[in-house]
This record gives sequence, structure tokens and C-alpha cells, in this order.
Amino acid sequence: MSYSAYHVGNPAMFAKLPWAQKDFVPVALLTAATNVITAHPSVPANTLSEFIAYVKANPGKLNFASQGNGSLSHVGTALWEQATGTDMVHVPYKGSGAAIADVLAGNVQVFITTPPSVMQHVITGKLKAFAVTGRNRHPGLPNVPTTTEAGLPGFELEAWVALFAPAGTPAPIVANLTDAVRRALETPEVRANVGKQGIEARYLAPSQLAALVDKDTAYWSRLIRSRNITAD
Repeated sequence: MSYSAYHVGNPAMFAKLPWAQKDFVPVALLTAATNVITAHPSVPANTLSEFIAYVKANPGKLNFASQGNGSLSHVGTALWEQATGTDMVHVPYKGSGAAIADVLAGNVQVFITTPPSVMQHVITGKLKAFAVTGRNRHPGLPNVPTTTEAGLPGFELEAWVALFAPAGTPAPIVANLTDAVRRALETPEVRANVGKQGIEARYLAPSQLAALVDKDTAYWSRLIRSRNITAD
């Protein structure tokens, strides 16, 4: 089963928000982006299976970095722990920069994050990359397998971006908007420009996007509440 970015689960993280899902109508899914599972070279594993086995054998002994409490790297790693039956210690930072610096220094061992932020360190061998968590390999890390290829089939962790309109927008306008988005995402120029950033252009119609939001809201909310995750 695949899981996309937890942000639709934000209502589970905040007591009060200035908006609600009913305030918007879905128009179209635009893009989806993968993450990459990285670790300091001192971690004695070279494949995802070896890494999972090592973390299982050492519960609570490895630290994982995040961009902050409630960030995608925090909640996404909690999901990975749940899927693999592992247990690590969360070390939150204020953004990716400080997190990456401490992982490079070996003060924290693990960081699941977006490929662009750690790609150069993986290429130069300063970090190990065990797998990317999307459907396809990342173009900037062609030698890093997907989680499915690496022996964790069905696990995907993606961040998606979608277009919504204010509630009450007339149906013909929503139809025109979603059709325009679909046609734009099908053009070679858009797909190429998006692909250069390691992001996949991925269209979903309004009804499909609505189903995705409902699924992700329910799933991420359960995960956030079960792990008592709060945002900074």
C-alpha cells in the first residue's frame, strides 16, 4: 500500500485550524515526489534488508533526524518504523540543514527526506542511501532502488501537490480547470521540467483526488494520534 504526504492529516495535529476540508473542492492532482532512506556510513548495512535487520536487532539504539516535530520526515519515519517493526529515537531539528549536518557528523544515524537535499552526499559516499520510497527510481539517484525493488514491497512514501478551488465553485468551472491541468501535465515540456526536479507529474480527476484526500486524511490522522505526534 502506498502513503502520500501526511499534511491532509494536519487537523489531527492541531486543536484549531482556520480552514476545514469542506471549505474546498478538489480540482486535480498535480505532482508526486519521493523520499529517500539515508544513513551515516557507520551504520553496518549496505541494503535495505540489512538495514531493517540491524535496526530490529538494536531497538532504541539508533537516532533518526527530522525537520521538526510534525514534519513529513518525522511522520514518514514513524510510518516506516510501523511498517518494518522497528524502533528508533526521534531527534527533531529546525529544518533540513541542521539535520543533515548532524547526520553527516554521525551524531544522528538516519534521515528519511527528499532526495535533492541529500543527493550530493549520497553520490560522494558521505551518506548511504538504501532506497527511494516512490513508485520509480529518482533520476538523480539512478542506482538507488525503490523500496519494492529493495525488498519492502508495497511501501511508498510520497509527497503530493494538488489544486483545489473554494467550495461552491460552479461545476463547469471546476471541469474546465481540471481539463486544463490534465492537458498541461501531458505536455512534454511540463513533464520534462518537473522531471528535472525529480518530481513526477501525476494527474488525478476531482473524484479521484477526493478519494485520495479521504483515504490519506483517515490514515495519517490515525498514525498521528497513535504516536502522539504534535507539531512545533
